[in-house]
Order: sequence, then structure tokens, then C-alpha cells
Amino acid sequence: MSFLIGQNMTGGYGGADILHGCTIGVEKGEIAVIVGPNGAGKSTAMKAVFGMLSIHKGEVLLEGEDITHLSPQDRVKAGMGFVPQTSNIFTSMSVEENLEMGAFIRKDDISETLNQVFDLFPILKEKRRQPAGQLSGGQRQQVAVGRALMTQPKVLMLDEPTAGVSPIVMDELFDRIIDVAKSGIAILMVEQNAKQALNIADKGYVLVQGANRYTDTGQALLEDPDVRRAFLGG
Repeated sequence: MSFLIGQNMTGGYGGADILHGCTIGVEKGEIAVIVGPNGAGKSTAMKAVFGMLSIHKGEVLLEGEDITHLSPQDRVKAGMGFVPQTSNIFTSMSVEENLEMGAFIRKDDISETLNQVFDLFPILKEKRRQPAGQLSGGQRQQVAVGRALMTQPKVLMLDEPTAGVSPIVMDELFDRIIDVAKSGIAILMVEQNAKQALNIADKGYVLVQGANRYTDTGQALLEDPDVRRAFLGG
């Protein structure tokens, strides 16, 4: 049983099913990556696990507890953090204000967590008073990830964290994601840069048309000739 698992999920938006018996999960301190072609249901699977759309078959379990019917807000309280692909920062607020907003559910002193985020992303400490809307794309993503970490999540879910950033920034973001996983937080992410993502993944899921086509370690998927030919450009 995985630390977090969405198993046999079938559902979608309105009356149309996008997921068909899809299963994805992640362990503590592990990086699990969801890859696949456009329209495969990758982000839909992520949103289903976070409660942003309803599933009519299957279940979502966190630490063995059924959270299938919890709202996204209650899942955050249960220990889940989610970073959407777009509209994931408050552009008119400063970097520090964005991070403080991430701690909205906490009643304790957040200064230690704030310093941990600044240690993870030093550029954010340097620009802490600057409006987040003035940052580069990669720095905005750091703010979004940092804000999710302010809730002290057990699981961090990332939807296309490297979308629209340069290869150098992508590598840096992946390095920081590895650091977060090393701290014991489970990482579940959707990523279009499949080769690079699988290279850092403990576990990988290849989805096609809302269903699992391949599930294995990141390394095994990289070395699978069928996966390479169909999804990784040979």
C-alpha cells in the first residue's frame, strides 16, 4: 500500500470519463512521475488525486485512510500540497507575502519554515520584497513550490513544474525537487519533459487515454525499448 494512492480511478469532467481504471501512487521521500502524450489524462489524474474532480469508480487513500470524498481544502489539511501549472502565484504580492499566504491553515510560528524555503531557493530570499509578477518564469515556479511547502505537506503534487522554462532552469528545479524528496516529502508530478523527469524518478507512470500503459521504476522505463520508441523519441 502506497503512502498516497489513487487506485482504479474512473472519472472526468461532467459526464465524460477521461480516466479509465487509472492507478498512481507515491511513497514517502519518493519521486513519482506521470508522463504520456498530450491528452493522456496526466493532469486529470493528478487533479483526481487532489479532489479537484470527482471519480465515480476507485478511491484515493492517504496513509491508508480513504480521502476520496474530501474537498481539496481538507486534503491540504490532511497533508497534501498542490502546485497547478498556471495561475499559481499572486503577481501583485511580494515573494514573502506569497509564501505567507501558503501558510494560511497554520496557527503556529511559520518563521522556521519560511527560512527553510529561503534555504532551498536562495534567490527568493534575495527578492523577498519584490512583487512576484516581476520574477522570471523559473523564479515564479520557485515561489509556487515554496508556497506549497509552507503548509508543511507530507505530499507535494506538481503539475508541469518546468513548463516554459529554459533547460538550465529545468535542471535547477529538478535538483530542488530532489532535495525536497530527500527531506522525506513524497513528490508526485506530471511532466512533459519525460526523459529528464524519469531520470530523477523512483517510479514512473506512462498514461495513454486515461489508463496505465506502463508502470515501473524511472530507470526501467527509460531503458524499455517500447517506451523509448513510443514516448521518448527513440
